[in-house]
Amino acid sequence: MGASKPKQSPVRTVLRWLLALAYSYAGYRHLATPAPFLAITPDWVPQPAFVVAATGVAELAGALGLMLPQTRKAAGWGLALYALCVWPANFHHALANVAINGETLGWWYHGPRLAAQPLIIWWALWASGATDWPFRRRPDLP
Repeated sequence: MGASKPKQSPVRTVLRWLLALAYSYAGYRHLATPAPFLAITPDWVPQPAFVVAATGVAELAGALGLMLPQTRKAAGWGLALYALCVWPANFHHALANVAINGETLGWWYHGPRLAAQPLIIWWALWASGATDWPFRRRPDLP
């Protein structure tokens, strides 16, 4: 008999599925309707249309990777890095007061959105099993 795999937490499983669904939807939106994403892309980003399309593909690949046990941790690290790399676009959106479809969003949106990015980064790492922090203590700690 082979060694059994440790049972996954139902909470982690549900949150992994929610994250995969969110990234799948975002990836689809990046590819189907790139205009809002192009609008918030900082001017210093080269080839913004290519970058927006590439981020859509990255989101879809990361979402799929979360669902496959063989690629789950790598997908978590990739999505965490992705979320870190797109954070400047969120800052640009907020600080430049960029209008999307003629509408600007106030700090009621931008404040929580910017503050949530570290949580999204952690979520990708935790849901993928790349980290257990802060829920599991190391055995050598009291």
